[in-house]
Amino acid sequence: MKSKVFIKPDYPFERYDSIIKKTITFRQVSMKEDLRRLHSWMHEQHVIPFWKLNISLKDYADHLQKFLQDAHQTLLIGELDGVPMSYWESYWVKGDMIGNYYEFDEYDQGIHLLIGPRKFLGKGFIYPLLMTILYKKLQIPETKKIIAEPDIRNEKMIHVFKKCGFQPVKEVQLPDKTGLLMVCERKVFERRWTDWQMNRF
Repeated sequence: MKSKVFIKPDYPFERYDSIIKKTITFRQVSMKEDLRRLHSWMHEQHVIPFWKLNISLKDYADHLQKFLQDAHQTLLIGELDGVPMSYWESYWVKGDMIGNYYEFDEYDQGIHLLIGPRKFLGKGFIYPLLMTILYKKLQIPETKKIIAEPDIRNEKMIHVFKKCGFQPVKEVQLPDKTGLLMVCERKVFERRWTDWQMNRF
């Protein structure tokens, strides 16, 4: 069987967001630097129901190492003005389980995310962060759409995805959850990106 070849985007990626007046940075996860940070975030009460990774440090280290070695995805830390505050899994659909649930294009991409520290919740930061990572992912010209599959119980995250240009497609029964498959088309995102830059969001 021919092995899959995945394009690995360059990180870190940084841009200043004039709406929130903060510098947004996405950098790759470091086992040494981020293991304990991510393990702590996975034990936050707002994270546990949707990620289910409130496990021991050793078990989480094994999980993280496995994910870091998976060529179809890139694990990222999102920072605001240099402060780590979010975790992102940027992946290619063609190497992911979600590819079994819809007819995907060769260059479809997907995204998982969480905000870690509670002090960053409810501040509206999720919108510029998600818009920025979508902008970065769509710098690969072959990508025409990006998908997400949030837990159907996660109404707040579904609302965030919709606001950033994602449209619901269908419910999907995944091994660890019932997800809502959502798709963001490039043209839709480009309109949302313009609205964001013009502060019409």
